[in-house]
Amino acid sequence: MDRNKKIFTAVMGVVIAVLALWFFLRFVVGGPEDDWSSEKPQAEKSVELYYYNSDLDKDESGNIACSKKGLVTIERKIPITKTPIQDTVKLLLSGKLTDEERAQGISTEYPLPGLSLKGALLKNGILTLEFDDPNNKTVGGSCRVGILWFQIEATAKQFPEVRQVRFLPEEIFQP
Repeated sequence: MDRNKKIFTAVMGVVIAVLALWFFLRFVVGGPEDDWSSEKPQAEKSVELYYYNSDLDKDESGNIACSKKGLVTIERKIPITKTPIQDTVKLLLSGKLTDEERAQGISTEYPLPGLSLKGALLKNGILTLEFDDPNNKTVGGSCRVGILWFQIEATAKQFPEVRQVRFLPEEIFQP
C-alpha cells in the first residue's frame, strides 16, 4: 500500500506542476486575453512611399520632364522596429502598387531583379544606403535613373533626421 501511495503522490505532483506551469504561461506571461492559436497584431506606423506618375511630370510642350514633379505619395503601414528607414526603403523597392493606384497612373520600375538594400547608416543627418545590384538594373538613361533615385531619396527624406541621401556603391543609379 505504501508503494501505491508514493506513485499516487508522484503523479499528483506532476499534474500540479503541469497545471502551475500552464497557469503561469497562460495568465502571467501571456495575459488572460491572449489566444495562443493566433498571432498578436504587431504595432504599426504609417510611412510614405514615393512612386511616379508621368502625367504630372510634363514640360510646356507635353514632354516628360524626368523631374521630382512626377513623384506621388502612397501611404503604407510598416511594423514598428528599430530600423524604420531601412524597412521603408525596402518596402519601396518591393514595388507593390494596388490596381487602383496603377489605374490612377502611378507606376514604378521596382522591384528590379536582383536589387537589394544591403544596409543603411545614418550619421550627422547623412543617410548612406548600400545596395547590391548584381544584374546592373539601376543603370540606364538619365531620365529613368533620375526617377529611380528621386523615389528612394524622397522616401528616405520623410524621416526628419535625414537631411541628405547617399548611395553606395557610387556607380549605382548612374546613366
